[in-house]
Amino acid sequence: MRSRPMLWVTTALLALVSATACGATADKKDATDAGTDGKPVTGLRLMVPNTAGGGYDTTARVAAKVMDDAKIATGVQVFNLPGAGGTVGLQRTVNEKGNGKLAMQMGLGVVGATYTSKSKATLTQTTPLAKLIEEAGAIVVPKNSPYKTIQDLVAAWKANPKKLAVGGGSSPGGPDHLLPMQLAQAVGIDPKDVNFVSYDGGGELLPALLGSKIAFGASGFGEFLDQVESGQVRVLAVTSEQPIDALKDVPTLKSAGIDLVFTNWRGIVAPPEISDADKKVWIDALTKMRESKEWKAELEKRGWTDAFLTGDEFGAFLTEQDKRVANVLTQLGLTS
Repeated sequence: MRSRPMLWVTTALLALVSATACGATADKKDATDAGTDGKPVTGLRLMVPNTAGGGYDTTARVAAKVMDDAKIATGVQVFNLPGAGGTVGLQRTVNEKGNGKLAMQMGLGVVGATYTSKSKATLTQTTPLAKLIEEAGAIVVPKNSPYKTIQDLVAAWKANPKKLAVGGGSSPGGPDHLLPMQLAQAVGIDPKDVNFVSYDGGGELLPALLGSKIAFGASGFGEFLDQVESGQVRVLAVTSEQPIDALKDVPTLKSAGIDLVFTNWRGIVAPPEISDADKKVWIDALTKMRESKEWKAELEKRGWTDAFLTGDEFGAFLTEQDKRVANVLTQLGLTS
C-alpha cells in the first residue's frame, strides 16, 4: 500500500495556488499546424518542477537549445516551478488538462515524491511523451573532505551513521534519496539510521556540499562535472556498471567491493487529454532532437546515456518504475 508520511509545506501550497491561478491556461491553442509544413514548431513551453541548476533544469534547457539550434522548435520557453520534490509542478501539469503546448521535465525523483509528498496528482494522470536519458549516480565530497576514498567514507559512516549527514537533490523517494539508502543497506547500515538532508534539486544541493553543511552528497554525476574540473569537489565513486568516460579515474561501487548498481533517468510528460495531433507534435520534435548531431554531442559531453522511449512504451516504463519505487521504499522500511 502506498504510504506518504511527509506533509506539504506551506510554501509549496502557496506556490501551487499561485501557479494554478496564473498558469498557462490562457494559451491552449492546438499545435497541430506547427511543424507540418517543414518549419520549426513554435509556442511550446517546458516546465522544470524544481530549482534552477539541477539535473531536470539542465536537461530541459539543453533540450530546448538543441531543438532551437537544429531548427526543430524555436522559442521553447523553459520555466521553473519548484516545490515538494516536483509534485507542485506535477499538480500544475495535471490541472492543465488539454493544454498541448505545455510539457513537464521529470524523472525518477517525481515518481518517488508522489509517495512522500502526499500528492493528489499522479503520473498516471499525465500524457507520457518521451524518456530521454539515463545517468549514473555519484558519491561526492567537498575538496577539503577527510575522506579520500569510498572505503574511507564508508568506514566512518558505519562507525556513526547519524553523525555523517548525506545530502541529495530530491525529496525522500527520489533518486538522490534512494541511492544513499540502498548504499547504506549494501554496506550494512540500517537505512533508518541514515541522516539524510533533502534539497530541492542540484541547484540547492551544491552550495550545501561546497559549504560542508553535509559530509557527502549523492546525485547524478553530471551535476558536478564543472566543480570536479575546477577542483571544488571530488567524486569518490560512481554507481554505474562500468566506469564513466567523463570521470576516468573514479571507481564504480562494484569495483570498490560494494554490490550496488544504480541508474537515474529523465523524461517528459504532458497534461492529460491533449489532442493526438499535439501529442504527435511533441513526440516528433523530441524524436528529431534525439536524432540530431547536436543532441548526440550533448550526450557525449555530459556523460548521459541515450534511453529513448516514446508514447505507450514510455507509459509502460512509468508504470513499472512506480511499482519498483514503492517496493524499494517498503523493503528499506521507509514506508509503513
